[in-house]
Amino acid sequence: MGFKFLKLASTPFRSGGSRIISRHYATTHDADLVVIGAGPGGYVAAIKAAQLGMKVVSVEKDESLGGTCLNVGCIPSKALLHNSHLYHMAKHDFEHRGIKVGNLSYDFKGMMDYKVKAVKALTGGIGMLFQKNKVKLVRGEGTLVAPNKVEVKGEKGVEVVNTKNIILATGSEVTPFPGVTFDEQQIISSTGALSLSSVPKRMLVIGAGVIGLELGSVYQRLGSDVTAIEFLGSIGGLGIDGEVAKTLQKILTKQGLKFKLNTKVMGIKKEGGVVKVEVEAAKGGSKETMECDVVLLSIGRRPYTKGLGLDKVGIALDDKGRVPVNNKFQTTVPGIYAIGDIIHGPMLAHKAEDEGIVCVEGIKGMPVHFNYDAIPSVIYTSPEVGWVGKSEEDLKKEGKAYKVGKFPFLANSRAKTNGETDGFVKVLSDKTTDVILGTHIIGPGGGELINEAVLAQEYGAAAEDVARVCHAHPTCAEALREANLAAYSGKPINF
Repeated sequence: MGFKFLKLASTPFRSGGSRIISRHYATTHDADLVVIGAGPGGYVAAIKAAQLGMKVVSVEKDESLGGTCLNVGCIPSKALLHNSHLYHMAKHDFEHRGIKVGNLSYDFKGMMDYKVKAVKALTGGIGMLFQKNKVKLVRGEGTLVAPNKVEVKGEKGVEVVNTKNIILATGSEVTPFPGVTFDEQQIISSTGALSLSSVPKRMLVIGAGVIGLELGSVYQRLGSDVTAIEFLGSIGGLGIDGEVAKTLQKILTKQGLKFKLNTKVMGIKKEGGVVKVEVEAAKGGSKETMECDVVLLSIGRRPYTKGLGLDKVGIALDDKGRVPVNNKFQTTVPGIYAIGDIIHGPMLAHKAEDEGIVCVEGIKGMPVHFNYDAIPSVIYTSPEVGWVGKSEEDLKKEGKAYKVGKFPFLANSRAKTNGETDGFVKVLSDKTTDVILGTHIIGPGGGELINEAVLAQEYGAAAEDVARVCHAHPTCAEALREANLAAYSGKPINF
């Protein structure tokens, strides 16, 4: 709040003039809950708390609500993935379906504009939801000054919020590469990849995890010569089943994406408008210098806790820079909670959302339940990959006796008629009890199909349970049923 007052003792006043001075006083708010961060976890937690009758203040430092996911992550990348896929289909797939397209081209700026519209619609929607649920939004950087007090420094000066509870939901940031500075034009992060002004002729992607595969796919479909460089010997990142990873690599290679696995990056530099990347075999070997127009660094993300003032209230980070919490998402300081990317578990928007809801319910004295074994992961390439629970590698490492049920989309009637037969469904169940331990899908609509498997696993279903549920025909979901039937009885019906 700004006030103007007359400084009577000032020199100008004594000499016959007057001087008006502007001063900012701290505005004070009182709340039942302050949520720092309005990304997927934070804004959902704020709305849920308001719906449960709490007086809520949401603190956000960025101009747009929704965090990384809505602004420079999940949402804009899916817009580009979908539209680039449609273009790729029109160019390579329409003709054999009997669809004639002449003089096909794309408008890259138009694609980017479409992405921006989608983002604005969704981020603006959060503001409307805040108003609808009476969540007070305070813009600025929130800092803990006491277990029950938050200072917010923004354009309006300093605003102080006295509160009974605090939820930290500040998300994550791109993991930096040692010695490399992002210019977001030629040396780019995922943020820069979503705002390039043109499609580069040659692109190197450092890291063949989810982000690298998705954004690499976008630019490969639009004509870039894309090579993904990965330190590990497989693609897809943590948690993906080995057989699925190999199948995905084979399919993406056929589409035109190139891979260089078991390779480490030694250095990146720009020379004469060209980016040079020095690489060598991960276990030692010959060195090579690769050139490109743009290099995308997608080696992961790290918790963002900068400026939170954790040390002021006595919260110490763990060895991975995360905020330690118990099973109720309580930190070591009573009344302060944390959710999302700054705590343990996968850095996924839907994980943060669910943690936000459960955390708020716990604050209200309701039961707290969160099953980390039933969090789905999806790679939105074509075909899509979705999985939940344990992989075969996990089960072998644990020494768990299990059964495998597989069914290929090649034998699924809907996939066959749609001409989308790449991939399969694999179900892993306990050898003795038949309880589902993990489900892995690579194929059409894998990101949608996996949710039935998540529901089954959340409720402790056996493979037989899913196998005996009637599924609509013809649908790709029948492949999931058949895989469960194979796990349960040893044989599917249609393969």
